[in-house]
Amino acid sequence: IKYMFPKAHAAAYVMMAWRIGYCKIFYPLAYYAAYFTIRATGFSYESMCQGKERLEFLLAELGKRNYKGNRTNPLTPKEEDMIKDGRIAQEMYARGFSFLPIDLYRVSATQFTIVDGKIMPALTSIDGLGESAAEQIVRAAAEGAFISKDDFRSRSGVGQTTCDLLDRLGILGKLPESNQLSLFDFS
Repeated sequence: IKYMFPKAHAAAYVMMAWRIGYCKIFYPLAYYAAYFTIRATGFSYESMCQGKERLEFLLAELGKRNYKGNRTNPLTPKEEDMIKDGRIAQEMYARGFSFLPIDLYRVSATQFTIVDGKIMPALTSIDGLGESAAEQIVRAAAEGAFISKDDFRSRSGVGQTTCDLLDRLGILGKLPESNQLSLFDFS
């Protein structure tokens, strides 16, 4: 017996495609925020949120390696997912929308949010930052402003590597290294 695709099932797919298309046209920021929160598996804050040019460069580099005859250096599944999500981010940039840099005091741990007409990525979009660490950081930020990187590490419970990663990405801003004051702070 051959499988027959039911008409109702096909109609449901078409209706869902219409809904997605409607949201993509009339509510684009909500569409992209929902897409990156729910569907994106290869989203990388470093690669996709640092501007259109950096994203285009990354996609070009991955595209060079993504051809059938490449047996010496094939793409990993993570890189293939990165291409897929990068194309959506590229489309978003082409439509005139952009990402907002992550703000520790306004960011969500796992959801992309719309802030001031831009999309703020979730903390989990940073490579190497897991969901539990992101939730700890959001909880610590809700308690109040951080006074130093030492304060950030102790209140959020993250390690030195995570702190260095966030500092390198500019997320920690100009937080001093420790709680100690020095004579140079007064000049």
